[in-house]
Amino acid sequence: MGVTRVLKTRVTPETKARVAEVTHEQLLTESIWLRRLVLRELRATASDGEPRHGGMSGGECSKQRAPGPGLYVRLPPEDRLLLHERAAARGMASATYVSVLLRAHLRSLAPLPRDELVALKRAVSELGAVGRNLNQIARAANQGARVGSLGTEDLQAILKVCVALRDHTKGLLKANAASWNSGHAEPSD
Repeated sequence: MGVTRVLKTRVTPETKARVAEVTHEQLLTESIWLRRLVLRELRATASDGEPRHGGMSGGECSKQRAPGPGLYVRLPPEDRLLLHERAAARGMASATYVSVLLRAHLRSLAPLPRDELVALKRAVSELGAVGRNLNQIARAANQGARVGSLGTEDLQAILKVCVALRDHTKGLLKANAASWNSGHAEPSD
C-alpha cells in the first residue's frame, strides 16, 4: 500500500462514544471511518476539485493494485458463526467457502465444491459405462444373438436403476444449487 503516516486527535468521551456507535452501525473500524472523513474533507477543500493528498478517495479501489496474498473482510460475530456453520456443512474452510461464493457470483458460475464435483463426474462415468454395456446387449439381441440369461425383466430392472440414478443426480444438482442460495444443504433421503 505504500508509506503511510498517522494522524492523531483527542475527543471528548461523548464524541468517542458517538463515533463508536456510528462505526458499529456501518461495520467499519474507527480508523477507516476517520480516514474516509479526512479524505472527504480534503476533497471538499481542494480548490481544483482534485484531492490534495494524492491518494484514493474514500471508498474507491485502486485498479492498479498488484494482486496481494489475501483479502480481509470484517464480519459481525453472528455472521461469522453462520459462515463457519455453512462452510463446515460443505466440508470446506471458511475462507475457501467465501472464495468459492465470491468467484461464483463474480463470474456467474454455479458453485460446486470439488468433492461433490468429483462424485458427480464418477457417477456420470459409471452411467456411461452402464449405457455402453446396455447398448452392446441390445445390439446383440437385435441381431438374434443369445444375450445370456438376461430377460426382459432384468433389462427393465437395469433401466429402473439407471432412471433412479439419473433422477437422484438431478436432485443432487438441484439441492446443491438451492443450498448455495439458502446456505444449507437439504437433507437427502
